[in-house]
Amino acid sequence: MESQVLVHPDELSEDWIKQAKENRIDVIGIHPVGGYRACMSLKDLLEKFNDHKFTALIDYALTNNVKIEYEMHAATYLMPRELFDAHPEYFRIDETGKRNNDKNFCVSNAEALSIVSKSAVELASKLYKSTDRYYFWMDDVKNKRCLCDNCKELSMSDQQMIYVNAILKQIQKSNPNAKMAYLAYFDCIEPPKKIKPINGVFFEYAPMEKYTLNLEDQLRTGVDETLNIPKLFSMFSKRNSKVLEYWLDNSMYSGWKKPEKKFVPDEVMIREDIDKYHKLGFEYISSFASYLGPEYMRLHGKPDISPFYNSINSYKEK
Repeated sequence: MESQVLVHPDELSEDWIKQAKENRIDVIGIHPVGGYRACMSLKDLLEKFNDHKFTALIDYALTNNVKIEYEMHAATYLMPRELFDAHPEYFRIDETGKRNNDKNFCVSNAEALSIVSKSAVELASKLYKSTDRYYFWMDDVKNKRCLCDNCKELSMSDQQMIYVNAILKQIQKSNPNAKMAYLAYFDCIEPPKKIKPINGVFFEYAPMEKYTLNLEDQLRTGVDETLNIPKLFSMFSKRNSKVLEYWLDNSMYSGWKKPEKKFVPDEVMIREDIDKYHKLGFEYISSFASYLGPEYMRLHGKPDISPFYNSINSYKEK
């Protein structure tokens, strides 16, 4: 079992790296801010690779045996919105029957998939000293699938599967060891039904709505993990399977607004969840850990994330 925390680019610090090393956290994930700012956040991350201080932090992590990965909502970045005027057919048809370039794109359009896949290869080449595990998630929205004649019978999960398969095939041409995440999140919390993953695709389970929806709405929208997780394992298998949780996500607990609130971990939930995920067979256990960086420490001191690494390390020692 490997462990990981996800932080925003500006939160990466020597303190985080030292804490990861001391507490046997295997990976620090760099996560550009999501939501409607995701495309700009991703561009900002790529700019930071020109900053020697930032890349030196990544080098410092690697010398301390802490791996670096990058997880991001990338669809808008990979399919530039400025192509809409010349090629509206690249973009999704919305529920009104019109082409719309707000989010995602038409996954049934071969040219669009080619553009996205080639852009993904270029993006992968820019990610400074990444592992071979790639996370180029679709846009951070709900109800934004394409409804054209070729797409309308495909669920959002199936549309994501087409997107992930196409990207990974292209990246594997130059990196045969590449793997890519299918993000089980929002409209894609259930596995695809019509499109199968190619070799190298793994699933990343991110049940955000168990925190933002009441139990009745969770069941209505398919968040019930007692049903979903077995179906996901049936589609993707347990190899490389990953949980992306929100136990340490102080951005969510702060209402996605700064200044950051004082973070208090829910020790019982963290311990019980990790025990559950371990028994289910997940190979990677991770959590968002944003809004716990240098700004947080100036306000509140060092955050307590010990329930996370203590629970995971107890299984590593068995």
